[in-house]
Amino acid sequence: MSRRGWLLFAALSLLWGVPYLMIRVAVDVYDPVVVAFGRTALGGLVLLPIALGRRQLIPVLRRWRHLLLYTLVEIVGPWWLLGHAETRLDSSTAGLLVAMVPLLTAVLLVVTGRDRIGPRRVTGLIIGFGGVAALVGIDLDLHDVGAVLAVVGTVIGYSFGAYMMAHLLGDLPPIGVVTGSLLLSATIYLPFALWLRPDHLTANATWSVVGLGVLCTALAFVCIFALIAEAGPSRATVITYVNPAIAIVLGIIVLGEPFTVGVAIGFPLVIIGALLATSRTKEHAPPPEEDQVAEAPLIG
Repeated sequence: MSRRGWLLFAALSLLWGVPYLMIRVAVDVYDPVVVAFGRTALGGLVLLPIALGRRQLIPVLRRWRHLLLYTLVEIVGPWWLLGHAETRLDSSTAGLLVAMVPLLTAVLLVVTGRDRIGPRRVTGLIIGFGGVAALVGIDLDLHDVGAVLAVVGTVIGYSFGAYMMAHLLGDLPPIGVVTGSLLLSATIYLPFALWLRPDHLTANATWSVVGLGVLCTALAFVCIFALIAEAGPSRATVITYVNPAIAIVLGIIVLGEPFTVGVAIGFPLVIIGALLATSRTKEHAPPPEEDQVAEAPLIG
């Protein structure tokens, strides 16, 4: 990978590792719907000039039914659920649970017949889900079940969203899809955000929402597509395994979250399991043009 590729990789690792911290700070003050609205509105408005300048938005809007389905599954549901979960869970715990996305995506590909199951993949799934079980069983109590289920809902949405991106919208320009999806999400969130608007604003929570929209959403999507063009989709997927580590480190350093036994055991198991579960044999590798979209780790 070139120097530019490594710089993009490092930038994106941070941009999609830090959202869990920012969400945790924001939902301490604002309702998760308000946070999700601010993130999608800002992200969509920043990307809008790029999408319009490249004439990539109109073709996407012509497929509005597919765009709406993708938006509900990939953004509207997951970003509200993740914010709700972080009202109860540490940011590091949420980040590690979201690392289940590659595991569930691997299951989805096998179930839909786009990949096969084998000893290495089975081993990876067992190890990965064992890591999640260790995290939940050691660190969390019954009062956190709802929050854990909310993160699981986020993971399911991300996994199916990536699949939809490949099979429903894969022939459309990615920046146009992301821009349209973000603006559509903001429109859906808007009435609820107005209803739940805060009585007062605080600097830390407000800047967290701004950072989520401008940096962790708009800039991050520009970086991921640039990284895919520079280094290929396979290398870009490694971001998925780096993000949880950054989320854990930032949660400990910035928010003073504890480095628990569950995290210590669960993190390496989840990452090792995901690496094994997502490895593919050459004869079952997807076509390059589909791989570029399907493998893009659109999470963070």
